[in-house]
Amino acid sequence: MSRHKLAAEIDALREDIRRHDRLYHVEAKPELTDLQYDKLLERLAKLEAELGEPVPADSPTQRVGGEPVASLTAVPHRRPMLSIDNTYSIEELKNYGKRVAKLLPGEPVEWVVELKIDGVACALTYENGQLIRGVTRGNGQVGDDITHNVRTLKDVPLKLQGHDAPPLIEIRGEVYMRNSDLVRLNQQREKEEEEPFANTRNVSAGTIRLLDPRICAERRLRMFCHGLGYAEGLQATTHMQLLTQLGQWGLSPTPHVECFPNFDKAVEHCEDLIERLHELDFEVDGLVLKVNSFEQRERLGSTAKSPRWVIAYKFEKFEGMTRLNDIRVQVGKSGTITPVAELEPLQLAGTTVSRASLHNAEEIERKDIRVGDMVVVEKAGKIIPHIVRVEKHRREKPLKPFHFPTECPECGSNLVKDEHGVYIRCPNQRCGAQVKERVRYFATRNAMDIEGLGDKLVELLVNEKLVQIYGDLYRLTVEQVSGLERMGRKSAENLIAGVAASKDRGLARLLNALSIRHVGRNVAMTLAAQFGSMEKLRQADVEQLSATPDVGEVIAQSVFDYLHSPYGEEVVDDLAALGVRMTADAATKAAVQGQGVLGGKTLVVTGTLNRYSRDEIQDLIAKHGGHATSSVSKSTDYVVAGEKAGSKLEKAQKLGVKVLTEEEFEKLIGGALA
Repeated sequence: MSRHKLAAEIDALREDIRRHDRLYHVEAKPELTDLQYDKLLERLAKLEAELGEPVPADSPTQRVGGEPVASLTAVPHRRPMLSIDNTYSIEELKNYGKRVAKLLPGEPVEWVVELKIDGVACALTYENGQLIRGVTRGNGQVGDDITHNVRTLKDVPLKLQGHDAPPLIEIRGEVYMRNSDLVRLNQQREKEEEEPFANTRNVSAGTIRLLDPRICAERRLRMFCHGLGYAEGLQATTHMQLLTQLGQWGLSPTPHVECFPNFDKAVEHCEDLIERLHELDFEVDGLVLKVNSFEQRERLGSTAKSPRWVIAYKFEKFEGMTRLNDIRVQVGKSGTITPVAELEPLQLAGTTVSRASLHNAEEIERKDIRVGDMVVVEKAGKIIPHIVRVEKHRREKPLKPFHFPTECPECGSNLVKDEHGVYIRCPNQRCGAQVKERVRYFATRNAMDIEGLGDKLVELLVNEKLVQIYGDLYRLTVEQVSGLERMGRKSAENLIAGVAASKDRGLARLLNALSIRHVGRNVAMTLAAQFGSMEKLRQADVEQLSATPDVGEVIAQSVFDYLHSPYGEEVVDDLAALGVRMTADAATKAAVQGQGVLGGKTLVVTGTLNRYSRDEIQDLIAKHGGHATSSVSKSTDYVVAGEKAGSKLEKAQKLGVKVLTEEEFEKLIGGALA
């Protein structure tokens, strides 16, 4: 082969490998197996050797790591890498949004929500598309040159793809390690009789500053990019445009990023996103909210230590190691089969944890969780404890993989998997386990609030076939109930009276009580306020439902499907025939629209109350248009304090927030029954 043809094939191979790097690391759409990819690299290395010329620094073959450097060199940042202000409180987060709105009066502000990766901050500098330097954050003004290690990260291109890269750009992000790679690394260290690493962040922080890049290459660190330092000739004018460009250049933007038209929508998304963190194969220690527009960012500017256009919403994380004693599955009210980990009890954040959610079958398979394993369990804020990873190097003997059941453990029906989803369900809506869970929820305080209908009684009623559908509750007689185990006549009379009283709870409570997928308390109130009656709700099509604020297509389709299914039609018709009220209260509309005597007000309830349970007083606050939260801040309008109020009362007094007794609260809303 002539040198010209050889050089041409080498160039084509390099571009092809860069394309496959982008497909794998950025787009998650690999076209090659690992073996096929490795063969491409081997061929490129062979051809480069055959050509006999110096190999350029941006060739894919130069990632394996060269000779160790003598020491790390200090490098000043062109622009300081400032720290980000953070909060652990949703109320303080909302206050931050209000402050930004005041700084940009009358302007629409788009907000971006992205994951806060728990790794090591790093800045990459590209000149004419070539990677020339990687630097740690350091003290924000000066960092360490880690170019020798950054070059080994496979999702950091040595040469930016495309032809639109600025002549000079500094891209900032986070170097991290996946949990699955830590599992692999610790297994290897166990074989070599070395101490295993405790967590991914410590490995990342230690490895990226090592002098020998070969070690960094072996440990498979990665990098997500999320921001900008210095740039010349940048085309992007918003953060979302920047992330798109980063991906086009072959870098890996932080995943699961979404943009919202206002701050309130962004905050709502934060609470939803937190519930999905268990799906990730890497660690996060919070969420970041950023102004999308670069022009608005410039006007907002920075304080001495932090930009005003960004804030981190963080949560404390606690983790520990324990043994997985068993995996069992439970059937939820919508038929979802949820695996639950039974753990050797351990202390986390001051509580004893003996169970953890495994969420779904795919999570068990992805993390290779087996009964008998030593597992790392994490609890972050109010999130249900979950298993982060398996300590495979601690497996003392072969353990059997967990096989998810194919039949419902309660009724024996064949299980089905959601279309385009990960959840496995029992399709039989008459399944005893589902009926029990649905009836339990139907009776809860936020639903139909049936006094005296506790878990044990629900179990008895369903087992005895007295209740198989919600309407059966309203057909119960004192004689039937008093004949059950441990139920006297007085208790039976009280239950029947409580069931009868629940007929008048109204449409919002009823919609929440029916266990329609994706419909909770807030959505139920919104739908009730929008349509006013069950009749109008049943007449609405998907388009009309989805046009309702905060509903959207997924929820709309779920509501429509339920109300027009044979089961849903039977349930609603039956309850209507039994006299259950299916119209909305005026108070519901007022609450949704923020009207009423507490319209737009924020209240915190603390201490032990004599007249109300916590749920009851929060319902009253919502009924009168107010918003109940858990933390006291400058924006809190009232604190309702019972006995032993403690630190929240002290904070309210310190901040000058008005404190109400229960009696004063009742007077404010116009009486306990208002």
